[in-house]
Amino acid sequence: MEVYLVGGAVRDELLQRPVRERDWVVVGAMPQQMLEKGYRQVGKDFPVFIHPETGEEYALARTERKTGKGYQGFSCYAEPDVTLEDDLKRRDLTINAMAKDDKGNIIDPYGGQKDLANRLLRHVSAAFVEDPLRVLRVARFAARYAHLDFKVADETRSLMQVIAESGELEYLVPERTFAELQKALGEHRPSEFFNVLRASHANEIIFPEIDNLFGVPQRADYHPEIDTGVHVMMVIDQAARLQYPMEVRFAALMHDLGKAITPEDVLPSHRGHEAAGVPLIEGFCERLKAPKNYKELAVIAGREHLHCHRIAEASPNHVVKTLERIDAFRRPERFELFLQVCEADARGRLGYEEQDYPQTDLFRKYYRAAAEVSTQAIIEDGYSGEKIATELHRRRVEAVKGVNV
Repeated sequence: MEVYLVGGAVRDELLQRPVRERDWVVVGAMPQQMLEKGYRQVGKDFPVFIHPETGEEYALARTERKTGKGYQGFSCYAEPDVTLEDDLKRRDLTINAMAKDDKGNIIDPYGGQKDLANRLLRHVSAAFVEDPLRVLRVARFAARYAHLDFKVADETRSLMQVIAESGELEYLVPERTFAELQKALGEHRPSEFFNVLRASHANEIIFPEIDNLFGVPQRADYHPEIDTGVHVMMVIDQAARLQYPMEVRFAALMHDLGKAITPEDVLPSHRGHEAAGVPLIEGFCERLKAPKNYKELAVIAGREHLHCHRIAEASPNHVVKTLERIDAFRRPERFELFLQVCEADARGRLGYEEQDYPQTDLFRKYYRAAAEVSTQAIIEDGYSGEKIATELHRRRVEAVKGVNV
């Protein structure tokens, strides 16, 4: 029985980057041997075991054979005669198909080290086309390593296009698609994820709402970059640069979906795109089974972001109504996330990347003043029923009027 460190841990070590997790491959073993050593089996489709002390994953070396549609349409063979090279060959990219033995020697049968040196994302074998999930994975790695100048190899991009044209992408499970999207938004340059998908004609199949934004013009005085798709890519990159939470990055991706359905005769104006985008955001979230908190923030950001941008010109009554629609008084933590989306949106424009965004501080001042109004004090003053809400709103408006700006 031989044990090898494999995959991302080897890749990141060679790149001198922090190792996020360590995965192991066991060659020449049977499941019973692993169980006798105290490992806990967790894999149903193929034998994966958890180390009793470290909690790390140890998988028996295996090969895979395509048996059906989608990324789940595989049967695996995990017997002691499967070699390390056999196991590495089934992996997606050469930089992920390396191993290290217990003496520190690198086993690299498919040229992963050379591709690391050349900053190249290249598939291991022609079997790449059998798994549609690999289109998303390659795009995600492109986003992760874009700042290191990694590029997708031309021949790999061609195979990604073959997958897109084959219809296999339609069999991706929504949960896995969303998981890859979520990971991509957490990478260094999430826009590269969509750039790679667009280049392989996969974006229009997997994320049509995003793909439809490209080529849609905006007013140049507000958006010097003009193209809506380019703008949204700049916004998600800003959210990543500012290290905002994942749900903020997702809402940043969603916030302008309504611009894709603006009638052509009114372009480049997009009056009303905020409300128009809400059904598109809801449909996207339902299709990909996004978490509830992601959906809620995305809808609020899509519907209300212009009110934040224009907060300095808003009347006190308008300010309080916006805070009430956002549900800021009950959900102050989500209000903060909303402000982060708006800042990423404002900075995600050509020439505005480093400009201050004072609207967030002003909106916070208004919120804090309005939030100090006590409902209990209103009740003690003799108000009841619907009159409580009316008086609460009135007093909040008065509080906002008193803010020194």
